[in-house]
This record gives sequence, structure tokens and C-alpha cells, in this order.
Amino acid sequence: SFPSSPPTLRVVAERSADFVSIRGVRLLMDQLVDASFLTPEATARLRERLMAATPFPHLVIEGLFNPALLELVREEFDNRPAEGWKDVTSSYESTRRSELGAALGPASQIYFDLINSGWFTRWLSAVTGTPYLLGDPQRFGGGLHESRAGGAFAIHRDFNYHPHVGLKNEMVCITYLNHDWQDAWGGVLELWDAKDGQCQARVRPEFGHTLILPHGPASFHGHPGALCPPEGVKRRSVAAYFYTSPKAGRQDPEEAVSIFMHTRRADRAKKALRLMTPPLVWRAMKKFKRN
Repeated sequence: SFPSSPPTLRVVAERSADFVSIRGVRLLMDQLVDASFLTPEATARLRERLMAATPFPHLVIEGLFNPALLELVREEFDNRPAEGWKDVTSSYESTRRSELGAALGPASQIYFDLINSGWFTRWLSAVTGTPYLLGDPQRFGGGLHESRAGGAFAIHRDFNYHPHVGLKNEMVCITYLNHDWQDAWGGVLELWDAKDGQCQARVRPEFGHTLILPHGPASFHGHPGALCPPEGVKRRSVAAYFYTSPKAGRQDPEEAVSIFMHTRRADRAKKALRLMTPPLVWRAMKKFKRN
């Protein structure tokens, strides 16, 4: 089910070791992600599914990540020290998350390195139709998530902008880590239609299911009922948000070039002409030159 790796990952594997061993489990580097989902044809089908979903665009993929890697990630929840968690409790939610920017176990770090890599974010851009996606190595709002008995998360829409760097929130990617989750335990993610105030779709937090959830004005979701799993069972997932810059694709090309201390006379003349020419006229001149 994991036939090959994307080109970038394959090159990395060939240049160094072709596997990593974590707590005695050997993971082949070219089998961490199921590359059958990454082909242009598969990507196009996934985008169609995402856009056709109701009550707003979303996508659930089963088996995107190697289950052996996810098992190791799941184990690392139990290995985290108490100070590595942040408990979030209010009248709207009761859950815990790994601390912002905290060190992670090796398997968890590999997972986040994968989804924040250049090739993976380009693939997410192709699936969602949002170019220039950016990850967050500090994992604000993301990281390791765990809810225990009594935990809940009221129906909500995620934040619009990253509070520290000001980037626009575009989507969240969540991979669930729960074996044989029962609906009667609660914790099933509900996707609500804001217009009629009703739940229109549900996502079970089942092991190996990855949810891609674009952010928008209608993307209300949550698991509002209190969890009631058997003793010792916890609802676990790993999550990462992706962003875009407000200037993505719209910046002045002149601002995206190196500034040299010593420039040629012809280049100085060109820059002077650029400063004296109205922007509309300058763009028209450059377009005419290209044609």
C-alpha cells in the first residue's frame, strides 16, 4: 500500500540512510507516506471530493501515513512529561495540547517534518486550490491533542489569523490516532451548517484517518458532547495549521530581488526611470516588452 516515495523524499533517502529506527521499529523512509495519493490523477480526484463535500469543503483520507509511524506517534503521548502539556479548560472546551514549540518525540517530529515539508505543502496546495501554503514549526493551535473522559469542544470556527506572525489561517490537517473508536463514546467530529444550525456531516476520529479542513466563514465544527469512553481510553490526534501571507502572489517584483551595493550605470538608470514612472505605465511597459 506504500509503493513509492515522492521525488524529494526519495532523494533524501538515497543520500543518507534509507530507514530510521525508533524504539526498535524500522521505518523505511520511502514508505512514510502512501505515494499513490500524490499522483496528479489522485490529487485531482481528491480535490473533486473536497470541493463536493457538504456542508462545506473538507476531505478525509484513510491510510495517507504509514500506520507503523502513527503507532509510534501514539505511544509518545504517554511518554510526554506533565509539563509538556497545556490544559485548555473553559465553558466551551476541555482538552489538552502539547506546549507551543515544545520538543517532541522522534516519531512525532518525523510526522510534523513530513507535513511541513515543501513537497507536502505543495500537494496540499494542489488539493485545496490554495497556493503558497506555509506551515508553522511552532505548531500554534496544533501539535498533539488529547481529550479525556468528560472532554468536549463546542461547535466553533477556527481563528482567522495567527496571533504571533499575522499570517492568514487557510486550513488545518488532523490525523487521528484512535483504534476502534465507538460513536457511543462521543468525540465524533461534527460539521455544522451555520444557516440551518444543524450537523450535516460527521468524521469519526479513527486511527489513520486524516482530515483536511479548509478554513472559511462557514467551517463550523466540533465535538460538543462530553466524552464517555471506557476507563483509560483517550481521544488522540495530531494537528497542524497552514497559512498564507496577505501579500502572496501580489507583491511588487522589485521588492523580491537582491539589492547590490555596487550597481552598473545602466541598472541605476533603469531604477531611476522606474521611480519616475507611474506604476500603471510601468506595468504596461513591462507587459509590452514581454510580448
